[in-house]
Amino acid sequence: MEKKNIDWKDIGFSYIQTDKRYVSNYINGEWDQGELISDPNVVINECAGILQYCQEVFEGLKAYTTVNGDIVTFRPDMNAERMMNSAKGLEMPPFPQERFLDALDLVVKANSSWVPPYGTGATLYLRPYMFASGPVIGVKPSDQYQFRVLCTPVGPYFKGGAKPLTLCVSEFDRAAPHGTGHLKAGLNYAMSIHAYVTAHQAGFDENMFLDSKTRTYVEETGGANFLFVTKDNEIVTPESDSILPSITRRSMLHVAEHYLGLKVIERPVAISELSEFAECGLCGTAAVISPVGKVVNQGKEICFPSGMEKMGPVTQKLFDTLTGIQLGTVQAPEGWIRKMC
Repeated sequence: MEKKNIDWKDIGFSYIQTDKRYVSNYINGEWDQGELISDPNVVINECAGILQYCQEVFEGLKAYTTVNGDIVTFRPDMNAERMMNSAKGLEMPPFPQERFLDALDLVVKANSSWVPPYGTGATLYLRPYMFASGPVIGVKPSDQYQFRVLCTPVGPYFKGGAKPLTLCVSEFDRAAPHGTGHLKAGLNYAMSIHAYVTAHQAGFDENMFLDSKTRTYVEETGGANFLFVTKDNEIVTPESDSILPSITRRSMLHVAEHYLGLKVIERPVAISELSEFAECGLCGTAAVISPVGKVVNQGKEICFPSGMEKMGPVTQKLFDTLTGIQLGTVQAPEGWIRKMC
């Protein structure tokens, strides 16, 4: 299919309406067969559970054009599994994994002209999401839900290359112990927006959230996991029950150990030990890994030796290897890549 006439290298990271999206409804205790539709608008009852009590979960992943021209996605089975776990955590009916994967295939094939060409740095962002569509006035789960998948072409998250970020240790809490921090639910992101805006107004790029119980251990930002590199080139990532299990982070750890031969450690990371690390990065779907150059904690600057000009050497190797796997220039582990077109 002929590609859309778009300046792929200058589209930015924002929503662009595409041709088709997938919709399936849960009614009378089961999911219907689902279908592709053209209308991008969602019509729901004014008392729908999503509007009243924020019953919603979502995922984010990308479709890529590889070096040999295939259109693929990266580990979508893990997105399907995580969405099922998130749904269970909010008392929503999980959307079956195989149907999740089939829906992605349908949406990408129907919008293949919107998939950016190889070498442009752009990708097709996929957003599967599920919400309570049935009317609910008492605080309880809805009995009707809608699962949808939309897609939009996006440019590189950091146009012109990733520059190291400056973070502040947030005065706000992101997630409570035994709460919903480990679920990919919209309510968690809503809670982080005020903290994000506050940080930006103070001149910072993002927040570093600490555990809400003791406020001594690093957790994550509003939308990404942390990854640290020691001065001995060991990879350390925070461990906590209230951190969202990032697919990108887990993939990075595999790459570090099995491709780069580095030691990988997952453990609680105290804020007091940040000055001992050589590099710091934020892992997520949008940017893959974003370098962090500085963290400010109550006015005290913690500067990583990797500096404020570019990614540190280990972070760069992780980025290059993982993006190479996604784009087909590096051999992928078995099962990581799903060919769609």
